[in-house]
Amino acid sequence: MGPEFQADPYATIARLREAGPAVKGTFIDGEPCWMFVRDAEVRTILDDPRFVVNPASVPGGAVPDRRVEGMVAIGIDEEIARPYLSASMAELDSPGHPRLRKLASRAFTARRIAELRPRMEQVTARLLHALPEYAEDGVVDLIEHFAHPLPLTVICDLIGVPEADRPLWLEWSHAAMWHVKPGAMTLAEAMRAMVAQIQELITERRAAPADDLIDALIRVQDEDGDRLSDTELVMLLLDLGVAGHETTSYLIGTGTAALLTHPDQLALLRSDLSLLPKAIHELMRWCTPVMLTRPRHVTVDLDLGGVPLAAGERVMAILPGANRDPRRFPDADRLDITRTYEFRGEQHVGFSHGPHYCLGAGLAKEEGEVAFGALLRKYPDLALAVDESEFEWQQPHPGMRRLARLPLRL
Repeated sequence: MGPEFQADPYATIARLREAGPAVKGTFIDGEPCWMFVRDAEVRTILDDPRFVVNPASVPGGAVPDRRVEGMVAIGIDEEIARPYLSASMAELDSPGHPRLRKLASRAFTARRIAELRPRMEQVTARLLHALPEYAEDGVVDLIEHFAHPLPLTVICDLIGVPEADRPLWLEWSHAAMWHVKPGAMTLAEAMRAMVAQIQELITERRAAPADDLIDALIRVQDEDGDRLSDTELVMLLLDLGVAGHETTSYLIGTGTAALLTHPDQLALLRSDLSLLPKAIHELMRWCTPVMLTRPRHVTVDLDLGGVPLAAGERVMAILPGANRDPRRFPDADRLDITRTYEFRGEQHVGFSHGPHYCLGAGLAKEEGEVAFGALLRKYPDLALAVDESEFEWQQPHPGMRRLARLPLRL
């Protein structure tokens, strides 16, 4: 959570990695937590069913479930935290998690993402064309005027949020992700407002169906044998409404900064935009916006990387630790958009790994390709307006690293 870590987390993570497979630290709630930073152990935590996100999944009731209390402590109302947040997909294990994931995955099929691409391209072109209007002394902030509004528009199109309400959704999701600004609404106010509007939109869709995600999930609820409860329907839309665009906006911002501070890689990509798919993966490896996953609890006594763990102990997977582990990636600290691998498949864990692999990864990759490609074509002389040492990192968030602003000259 400290500013030094936000400015350069990788040096700290490298020291932890070389000191041993894990270090015992303290989570945001003050409770102890083993933090693992090497690739092999991180992947085990994310994929092995002996590590669970829900304390109730530990046999014998050995671990008290304090998640609601923790949410209340950071300002969320209990009537929102208990039914919607503590039972979200990210907080569930099998069988609840795969059941909900199967239903929500209907929003992210390859066909639906392909259908969204023309809209992505249209919105991207409009936002890029408008950037000069926001310039002051020739400098424009890419985060506020491009990196945030593009993914927000796409996810709102997918869900079915009316155009007039989208500025509110941006404000709400910012509050949910701890973007603290003077006069901004509180986290509690944002969560109450989002839940209220989702409930209102569900009521409207029941009266007048539309071809969007709300309508699709209502049909699932009405017709599917594996029915969604009313609470689960709201919770899924709440989850997707926040997670569906914030992390993608961070990728666009930090990814652009990474390319502009590595002119050799920027020149490679400009000369051959067919490298975009590989570049997106390398940026997700090199500067993933997600620092860590939700804590897991150990269900049985076991050994992980030489560290003995007792049933009930809590562990944390540090994603950039795995993504820059020299045991897996040669010259791991070097950004290389032409990086090749011996084996097929996704090598990094920027989108997580295992059962909780990011549901919207395909959408994020598609948006990234559209955004970076159009940005470089539209503004071939794009350049930083500040030195890298002057980058402003957003107020620390437990789990995220994101730029507050990215001043550019077009």
